[in-house]
Amino acid sequence: MLRRLVYLTLTAVVLLSCSATRKAAKATKQMPLIDPVEIARSQQRAQEVADSIERVRSGGAAGKIAPTPPSGSTAKGSKSSTKETGGKTLGDKVVAYARKFLGVPYKLGASGPSRFDCSGYTTYVFKHFGYTITPFTGAQFKEGRPVHGYSELQKGDLVFFGKRGSVRDIGHVGIVVSVDYNRGSFRFIHASTSGGVIESESTQSYYMMRYIGARRILPDE
Repeated sequence: MLRRLVYLTLTAVVLLSCSATRKAAKATKQMPLIDPVEIARSQQRAQEVADSIERVRSGGAAGKIAPTPPSGSTAKGSKSSTKETGGKTLGDKVVAYARKFLGVPYKLGASGPSRFDCSGYTTYVFKHFGYTITPFTGAQFKEGRPVHGYSELQKGDLVFFGKRGSVRDIGHVGIVVSVDYNRGSFRFIHASTSGGVIESESTQSYYMMRYIGARRILPDE
């Protein structure tokens, strides 16, 4: 479009020049002298200018010009975040590693890898990623950072539950593997006394009644 516009503009200049020549000749009662060769050369120059502009726009020999993305945007085909490129967060990696021990039997005071109790299991998993936490449930509830409410939970958070005889006293701990923000619930993996390392839902009546709170050891996602 631009090439055609330039071509038409230069051609119009030539024709206007010829028109002015005719008027001047008429005023002096002389025939205008219009050189057809000069007109052809002018049209050729117009075509060359238009072609040159078109090459620049399309990144040809005259130079490559690419549009600059708006501030804060990402160029098409570039990587904008780890999730968009299939990358995993640290929380994802913690969950994946924790699941390797599904089915490992429970034993009070055991810290793995062939036997676990609940706090021994969480200690073992986090140690694999360079985080040292105390292998006692009550102590772990004082470590890391508090998580206020289900809406702030993320994968890898520690979740705590009350004892059988006293729901207010911390007696059990697990690791969040997923969160359903619409339902206000979560799924967690833990070393249970009855089934060893298993996954459970916070909506199960036993855990719903005993849930106390959560702590974050990992960075915020």
